[in-house]
Amino acid sequence: MAIDPTRQVGPLPPPPRGNGPAPVRSAGGPTFQEALRSAAAGVQLSSHAQKRVDRRDLDLDPARMHRLDSAITRAAEKGSRNSVVMLDDLAVVVDVRQRTVVTALNAQQGKERVFTNIDSVVIA
Repeated sequence: MAIDPTRQVGPLPPPPRGNGPAPVRSAGGPTFQEALRSAAAGVQLSSHAQKRVDRRDLDLDPARMHRLDSAITRAAEKGSRNSVVMLDDLAVVVDVRQRTVVTALNAQQGKERVFTNIDSVVIA
């Protein structure tokens, strides 16, 4: 069989729908498709972080969320796992691998202002 190097290869056809094989999970973790959707969804807030944002009346508008997403991407490129992202007057603790905000606080309001188990800081 000869290979024609001038012939272009088109996109693969979509997978068949219906009674295909069940999604494979790894040791209780998400399926590949779930993980892919989660990564494409952008930044998520944990329930703890959402409560803090609501209670402290922190402004995480779409522009700040976009900056936060960009900062998380930069931290991930450097191999960070847990990071503090400084967004103007906000300090946001992020699980970089899960792209999830763990908690958020106004940098001037924090009592202790001590962050533990953090391997990087990103100023966005």
